[in-house]
Amino acid sequence: MGATAHSAIERSAIKKVSVRLVPFVALMFFVNYLDRTAVSFAEPNGMGQDLALTAAQFGFASGVFFIGYIILEVPSNMALHKFGARRWLARIMVSWGVVALLFTWVQNSEQLYTLRFLLGVAEAGFFPGAILFLSQWVPSRHRTKVLGLFYLAQPLTTVIGAPLAGWFINQHGLFGLEGWRVMFLGVSVPAILLGVIAWFYLIDKPADAKWLTAEEKTWLTNELAAENAGKTGADEKSAHGKEALKAAFTNSRVWILALIYFGFIYGLYALAFFLPTIINGFQEQFGTTFSVMDKALITAIPYLPAAVVLYFWSRHATRHGVHTWHIAGPAVVGGVSIPLALYMGSPAATVAVITVTACAIFAALPVFWSVPSQFLTGAAAAAGIALINTAGNVAGFAAGYVTGWLKDFSGAYYLPLFLVGAFMLMSAALMLWLANRSKDHGAHHGRPLAEVR
Repeated sequence: MGATAHSAIERSAIKKVSVRLVPFVALMFFVNYLDRTAVSFAEPNGMGQDLALTAAQFGFASGVFFIGYIILEVPSNMALHKFGARRWLARIMVSWGVVALLFTWVQNSEQLYTLRFLLGVAEAGFFPGAILFLSQWVPSRHRTKVLGLFYLAQPLTTVIGAPLAGWFINQHGLFGLEGWRVMFLGVSVPAILLGVIAWFYLIDKPADAKWLTAEEKTWLTNELAAENAGKTGADEKSAHGKEALKAAFTNSRVWILALIYFGFIYGLYALAFFLPTIINGFQEQFGTTFSVMDKALITAIPYLPAAVVLYFWSRHATRHGVHTWHIAGPAVVGGVSIPLALYMGSPAATVAVITVTACAIFAALPVFWSVPSQFLTGAAAAAGIALINTAGNVAGFAAGYVTGWLKDFSGAYYLPLFLVGAFMLMSAALMLWLANRSKDHGAHHGRPLAEVR
């Protein structure tokens, strides 16, 4: 078969994967992120007052989700590798949907802590499982593009989800519930429905996809097999259970990437959990008045440009290769911009600077996730990606709890947001160090780390 025919098969196969699988998995991610951050919309719109929450208590409730997630993160991703994405991701969605539904009837801070913890247990493994699933469908040269399309769901969750949450909150009195309780009810049901659909819709590997031609199946299977040869975990006979965990946990690059990811996710969740509360504070700080929907729309503002930047940044990385500055550059911009937001003299200026921070975080994340699967495969990839995401979940807990505690301690958001900036600058420094280390020590089996240069 000639090069032109191979090229046509490649374009056709990648297009079908992008159309058939990525939007559905992105929709799952959309609902996932909306459910885990719904508490940030509820707190300033009645929940904080009804449950008598301090900033530290709300921060703990926000962050304790990640404790449950962390406990089952790696085992869940190993189970996904064993049982297949279709079954395991569907199971996860139904489980977290049921727990999310229970938030509708929470009565006090202790119940809130318990449900947030159980939500983390139920969701454990979804995000790294989705990353692993998509990585197993496309060769590395297309991975940044596919993960970029998938990651669009995260900023769009706030662009669409914030007004949606505001609309639900405005339905105060529906079923005799307060508005914030109606919101929890409204955002939980889609997870259960999507989980049931996922059981029938998802497919574990290209060879089983009826919507691919025989040539496309063969091309994808052969490309992925050739690419995985020589990676850590490529020998499946030795890459299960303890051997896979050892391969991932003893790889120094996995731990460095985990620290880099920690900095990004600390910034992401500090914004996600406290931006609605900061915007609510504009009313006292600047003497303005906002309705529930006004606050929801303002919360959404930074995330629409972030989605646009994410798309074009990952597209550039796909076309020109992943360079160090694709990850380190946004970390520097985010680290410098987020503390500056506190020194702006108006709501518009504050939101504008926060928008820059959001753009920086979301530009880097899909590019970052193209890295681990370039040197890990099989069960080792499942364990390694889960380990890296565990660091992100530690950051998610820390961002919620520490930001709230420091705000109560200092009386303002200056100190906690300077800490956010410091962690993002740490990510930039580690990315630069990792790239130089990779260059100095040569290629892993003849190739540099994830083509970062």
